[in-house]
Amino acid sequence: MAFLRLLERKPDGAIVFRETTSSDVPAYAILSHTWGKEEVLFQDMEANADMSKTVSKAGWRKIEFCARQAAADGLRYFWIDTCCIDKKNAVELSAAINSMFRWYQNATRCYVYLSDVLKADGVDRGIAWKDAFRTSRWFTRGWTLQELIAPRLVDFFSLEGERLGSKLLLETEIHEITGIAKNALRGGALSSFSIRERRSWADRRSTTVEEDEAYCLLGIFDVSMALIYGERKEQAFRRLEEEIHKLNKGVDFEQYTVRLSLASFPEAAQFVAREKELSMMHELLYSYGRSSRSLVVLHGLGGIGKTQLAIEYIRRHKEKHTAIFWLNANDEGSLRLSFRDVAQQILMHHPSAGVLRNVDMDGDLDGVVSAVKTWLNFRDNTRWLIIYDNYDNPRTANYADRSTVDVRRYLPESDQGSVIITTRSANVTLGQRLHVQKLTSLEDGLKILSNMSRREDIDDDPEARALVAKLDGLPLALSTAGAYLEHVTTSFAEYLRLYEASWLKLQRTSPRLNSYEDRSLYTTWEITFNRVRKQNAASAQLLKLWAYFDKQDVWFGLLRHAHSTGDKLIKELTKDEMSFNRAVRLLCEYGLAHPEPLHGQSSVSAGYSMHSCVHLWTISVLNDSWDEGLARLALTCVSSEVPRTDADRWWVLQQRLLQHAARHEHSITNGTADTVGIEWTLDKLGSLYANQGKLAEAKAMYSRALQGKEEALGSKHTSTLSTVNKLGNLYVYQGKLAESEAMYSRALQGKEEALGPKHISTLDTVNNLGLLYVDQGKLAEAEAMYRRALQGKEEALGPKHI
Repeated sequence: MAFLRLLERKPDGAIVFRETTSSDVPAYAILSHTWGKEEVLFQDMEANADMSKTVSKAGWRKIEFCARQAAADGLRYFWIDTCCIDKKNAVELSAAINSMFRWYQNATRCYVYLSDVLKADGVDRGIAWKDAFRTSRWFTRGWTLQELIAPRLVDFFSLEGERLGSKLLLETEIHEITGIAKNALRGGALSSFSIRERRSWADRRSTTVEEDEAYCLLGIFDVSMALIYGERKEQAFRRLEEEIHKLNKGVDFEQYTVRLSLASFPEAAQFVAREKELSMMHELLYSYGRSSRSLVVLHGLGGIGKTQLAIEYIRRHKEKHTAIFWLNANDEGSLRLSFRDVAQQILMHHPSAGVLRNVDMDGDLDGVVSAVKTWLNFRDNTRWLIIYDNYDNPRTANYADRSTVDVRRYLPESDQGSVIITTRSANVTLGQRLHVQKLTSLEDGLKILSNMSRREDIDDDPEARALVAKLDGLPLALSTAGAYLEHVTTSFAEYLRLYEASWLKLQRTSPRLNSYEDRSLYTTWEITFNRVRKQNAASAQLLKLWAYFDKQDVWFGLLRHAHSTGDKLIKELTKDEMSFNRAVRLLCEYGLAHPEPLHGQSSVSAGYSMHSCVHLWTISVLNDSWDEGLARLALTCVSSEVPRTDADRWWVLQQRLLQHAARHEHSITNGTADTVGIEWTLDKLGSLYANQGKLAEAKAMYSRALQGKEEALGSKHTSTLSTVNKLGNLYVYQGKLAESEAMYSRALQGKEEALGPKHISTLDTVNNLGLLYVDQGKLAEAEAMYRRALQGKEEALGPKHI
């Protein structure tokens, strides 16, 4: 960095130069402004200059302002470009221009002096200046671009020297005026922005000298080059571009440059969001200052957008690599053919590449792979990027089927270059792993739906928002919905109705998406399912069984009640917790399920959940028709897990069970569920709903349970009478006292006949009638019931029993 010449205000008010060295730079303020008439130049500030003439210049006002503001901020030194650089000295000017970005970056504070913005007096004082601010000449000049971006603390001032606000405070306005990304304004690494985007920031800016349009961007791209005034703008930009390529791709980049071939890339969809993932990828992959290989693994559920994320990364940062190759890593055959395509691309641009020239492209694919790897291993060939897409069937220590792929055999051996791997498997442990998850912002989902359906202004449409919420941040589902809606008049609400009522038919009649190859929403997980089934059939069966539970919060304690089934796979799955963990772990590894957070309840086993779209797929595709056996099994599991109200933390467990009970509520109430022989399950669900205050649902369950028990056991069976008694309790909660009395009376009569008048269960119903009579104001009848219950319990249990 060139030496920095600062200004210092002495105690007597004199402003003089202070020469510094690179190791001796004090804290300083820096001025940003636009040049006008009568600026104070270097020669005006020299020791032998006539200061009376200097201070009479119009530009002295800026120097006075900067000195005054620096002193107010506790700074003794400041810097202004007009007079702190000897522009007659070509060497000094060149060094200064190549160092200027860093000078602004290292300044303690930057003051932007807007000579065309007045902060007027009066009622509108607070807002009148904003119109002038938006149209200020300062935003149109080339040199002020780096002066805006480089400093950390930037304050804007009016012509009068009054503070208008900071860069942070005015961020939104500045972003709208300049188009510069907010992250760049906040000091984000400029290397994380594409070369094209950074160039675009200067599109509407100009400079007095045409070559300066290129020179003012040196700091933005972190490059240096000699200044050749008179070379013309076009040549200056050519040289700038060459320096940028050298920085990103190496000095001899042309020796290994291969133009990007779009033919080998999947079609890009409408991409939104994912800025956090893109930033992390860039941080891990952008290795021009490193000497080792950088490798990122994007893993996650099929349809979550891993391939699209890789494509967007390339779109933004393709200029930073000498060559980018896209490989299909789905299987060995596809991978080898992809290497042949790469070899042909290299030969097209470098026909004399000896290592590839004599290889048999059709008859010796192993030789092709070896030759391409050799080319990538060349010592100076370090800035390539390879994408291994759809590496969904990886060879692992636990799974080495012949159909699996070991991607390590296809990676260049040298410790250089950059690699992106996309996979559904969380077992790919090469490099740095990045879990791609669903979109969490409703606005991002709306953007995909709007882009794909070509329906505008849907952000505030409640029907569109409801549909996006239902599709729960899955890009494939959102794109599919948009593609379906593009050429039809179906409303968002109607699509949502079809989605919920006829999921599979809707998916089969939806247009295919080029950006997701041949995979549709209803086939994309079938590939994963087949691989899961190969590795552990019990895991596949767990997916089928899951269709009969809610999509959220399935845990071993819930499924353990299925161990008595005759289904061998479910028996294996529910043998013990370790067997369950083994099965569900495989689903998590492929992104089909994920563990729920504990939320601090360490004494409660956390459950597992799946995406709502995957759950609909298990219902509509894996179970294309309702399986009564699995439905009865699920109903048994839920009902068996309902705790008594005297159990520890019974309320928490019942809350967890409600959503699973709701999965069967419709089929039970409309009579389509087969509950013959398991009528007790309905009784349990009735108690679950009653305890949770869902009285209408409880009544429906008790009524179905009573009907089933009457048919199976008879109206006077004790189990039937128990349900009658519970219905009596429920009617009390609902305030239906007459109906409650009828139920209690029926229960009492039946129990007296079946168990005898002094049986504890009989006496409980007697006591219930006493409670009811109190509510009805029948106090004499209540007293008779209480006395009968008391006498019977004293005889049966003793006078001191609880």
